[in-house]
Amino acid sequence: MYDVIIVGGGPAGLSAATILGRCRRRVLLCDDGRYRNDASRALHGYLTRDGVHPAELRRIGREQLARYDIEIRNIRVTHAEIQEGRFELTLEDDSRLLCRRLLLATGVVDKIPEVEGMERFFGNGVYHCPYCDGWEVRDRAIAAFGKGKSGAGLALSLRTWSADVTLLTDGPARLAPEEAERLARHGISVRSSKIIRLEGSEGLEQVIFRDGTSLPVRAIFLSAEQSQRCDLASGLGCIFNKRGTVRTGELEKTNIPGLFVAGDASRDVQLAVVAAAEGAKAAIAINTSLQQEDGT
Repeated sequence: MYDVIIVGGGPAGLSAATILGRCRRRVLLCDDGRYRNDASRALHGYLTRDGVHPAELRRIGREQLARYDIEIRNIRVTHAEIQEGRFELTLEDDSRLLCRRLLLATGVVDKIPEVEGMERFFGNGVYHCPYCDGWEVRDRAIAAFGKGKSGAGLALSLRTWSADVTLLTDGPARLAPEEAERLARHGISVRSSKIIRLEGSEGLEQVIFRDGTSLPVRAIFLSAEQSQRCDLASGLGCIFNKRGTVRTGELEKTNIPGLFVAGDASRDVQLAVVAAAEGAKAAIAINTSLQQEDGT
């Protein structure tokens, strides 16, 4: 039996594994190779690693885990249940494993709008986080994609990075009068025409609308929906926030004893450096709970 099984090999999972390895715990890290930032060309805002490719960060993390004898399997966990106070996990090869504590660091999936070119330019002109990619397109023509209050809020926030901001609503804007007035006051135009496609060669260059007009733009930031990457948390009975992330308390604890969730799947500040910090916090809480259980 493992002391801890970690599901997810991004910054949160790798960070937790590092701390738990240093605590001499028997740890298994299951990583199915699916990451939210797969399309990203560089990771930003991460102390000492600003600008590194996400894959390189994971490579370094795995390399450093070797000294702590952390077991890593490149495999998907398909099911989890609680058996007599322990967690039983089923892997995609139908094998079953037991652990005393379970940490889910599986992240979320962004719902990309069904507009031609959105998938193509995702990570190279279409982004979900201005804190991650706003600097690279500073002072360029940029746009927010969204409707209503969330779309207006995103557009207004983008004024931090550029004075040339447009709100694209791809249909009725659904703006309250005060939201429309505030956008106008800050020089943000609203384009409600349906979008036909995004165009560009090396990167995003323009938006083509159904009414025959176009908009030169270097980047689009999405106010998009997201969902959990896997259903393990819901299957175990976790409580969720309105945004669809798992509700966690102090040190990433969930409402299920022994179950922890760290990273984008649990909080609304979704930065890689924050995910790594949450992974470390969860690891300390896990080790402390194991010490208490063992009477040490």
